[in-house]
Amino acid sequence: MNHVLCGLAGNAALPFELVDRLIAVADADIAEGLARRADLSHEQAVALAARVEESAVRLAYEGLLTAADIDPVTQPQAALALLDECAGELDWARLFAADPDAERREKLAACPGLPPDVRETLAADPDVRVVAELALWATADVAARLARHPHAEVRRAVAANEATPPDVLAMLITGKGLPPAERCLVCDDEETPFVHDPQCPRLDCELRSGASCDGSHESTVHETAEQALGNPATPVEALLRFAGHSSTVLRCRLAARPDLPPEAGARLVADSVPGVRAELAGNPAIGEALIRVLAVDRGHDVQRRLAHNPRVPLDVLSRLAAAVKIGPTLLPRIAAASPAEVKELSASSNPAVRMLLAERRDLPAEIRDVLAADPDAKVAKSVAPHPGLSEAQLRSMVERHGARVAAKVAANPDVPPALLEDLTRHVPPVKKALREVARHRDATGPALLACLADRRARPIAAGHPALPPQAVVELLADDDWRVVEAAAANPSLPSAVMAELVPEPSGAGA
Repeated sequence: MNHVLCGLAGNAALPFELVDRLIAVADADIAEGLARRADLSHEQAVALAARVEESAVRLAYEGLLTAADIDPVTQPQAALALLDECAGELDWARLFAADPDAERREKLAACPGLPPDVRETLAADPDVRVVAELALWATADVAARLARHPHAEVRRAVAANEATPPDVLAMLITGKGLPPAERCLVCDDEETPFVHDPQCPRLDCELRSGASCDGSHESTVHETAEQALGNPATPVEALLRFAGHSSTVLRCRLAARPDLPPEAGARLVADSVPGVRAELAGNPAIGEALIRVLAVDRGHDVQRRLAHNPRVPLDVLSRLAAAVKIGPTLLPRIAAASPAEVKELSASSNPAVRMLLAERRDLPAEIRDVLAADPDAKVAKSVAPHPGLSEAQLRSMVERHGARVAAKVAANPDVPPALLEDLTRHVPPVKKALREVARHRDATGPALLACLADRRARPIAAGHPALPPQAVVELLADDDWRVVEAAAANPSLPSAVMAELVPEPSGAGA
C-alpha cells in the first residue's frame, strides 16, 4: 500500500488535475480515498469506476454514478447498489433475479421497490437465504405470506421485519394459525439431533453459534422469538408469556420493551438474573415504584443502568451517584433537568452530582462559573470543555488541579491559542492534553510541533492544517504509516510537493 498516495487521495486541497492523475494510477486502496472526495466530478467518478471496479459501489451509493454509467453485466455490484438506492433500471432486477450467483440474488432481495414479478421469483428461490432476505425487507402482504413458509429461517426473518402485520407476528410467537416449520438451516445439512460445536473446526461451516436441531428446529424457533421480542410491531400481549421463560435472553428482550406493561415489570423486577433486572432498570416504561425498588438492587449493572433511565427521580439519581461509578457522561435525566432543578443540583453537597451536572453544555453562565470554580477536580474536569469559559477561568483550573484537568481544558472550543501552547509545555507532560491540542481548531504551529513528540498525538497533529508546511513535508518519510497518510492528506502540504508525489500515468506525454 502506498500510504502517501492514499493520504493524497483524501487531501481536500489536491488540485483538480492531480485528482485526474491519481485516478489514472489508482489501486483499490487509493480509490477508496478518492471515492470519498466531496469535490469529485461525475466524469472523474466514471473514470474511477472504470479503473477500480470496487470503487463503483461506493460511488453509486454516493450518487455520483447513474444507471447510464453502469453495465450490470460487467459491474454487477455497482448495479445492485443503484437498485438498492432505487436509481437502477428495473430490467436489471429481472436480470439479477435469474443470476446463478446466490449472493447477488440475496443482495437483490434486500432492495426496495422491486417489481411484483421479481418479488415472486425471489419468494420461490431455491436458496432459502435469498427468501429469508426478501422476508426481512418485504412489504406487509409479502411478509404475511412468507410467515407460512415451510423453512424456519424464513419465518425468523419475517419476525424481524417491522412491516409484518401484528397479528402475523403474534402467530409466529404462539405458533397458532401456522403450520409447523418443516426445515431449518441445521437439519438442511446435518442429521438430527445435532448441536453445533462453538469451536467448530470446519472452515466452510456457516451455521450460527448455538445452532441446534432435534427435529423441532429449536435454536431457530428461539431466535424467531428473540427477533419478535425486539420488533416494535409485535403486540406486547403476545410477549408476556416470556416473563417466566427459561431463556435469559428472551426475558432480557422483554424487559427492554418500551411498551412493557406494569404487571410484566412487577414480575421481572424479581427475576433471579441481574442482567434481566438491569435491562428493566434502563427501560423508560417503568414507573417510579419499580425505579425505587431497583435503586437498592446491588445486582451487576442494575444501578448503573437505572442512572441512565430518563425517568429516574433526581433524589434517586443523587443516591445512585454516590453509590455507583457512573463516570463523566451526560445522563438523560440531567439533560432534561429544569432550571430550578439545575440550580438545586449545582448546590448539591455530593461532588459526584455536581460532576454529572457539569457535563451539560447549555448551563446558565452563573451556574457554569460556579462549577468552574469548584474545589473538586472531578467537577472542574467535567465543566472544563464548556463553551464560554474565559482564559482566566481555564488557567485557574489548570493552576488548581494541574494534570487532572489539562486534557479537558485543551478540549474547550474557546481555549486561547496561547493557553494551548502552555498546555503542551506542562510539566510533567500530559499525553491526553497533547492529543486534544493536536485536534483543536485553534492550535498553533508551535503547539502542534510539540504534539509530535507523543506517539498517539503525532498522526493527529500531522493532519492539522496549522502545522508548518516544512514539518508536513518531513512527516511524509515518517516510520508510522498513520503519520504519513495524515501528512499527505494535510491541506497545508505545498501543491508543488503534491505534484511531485503523484506519478504521471504510463504513456503520458508520449
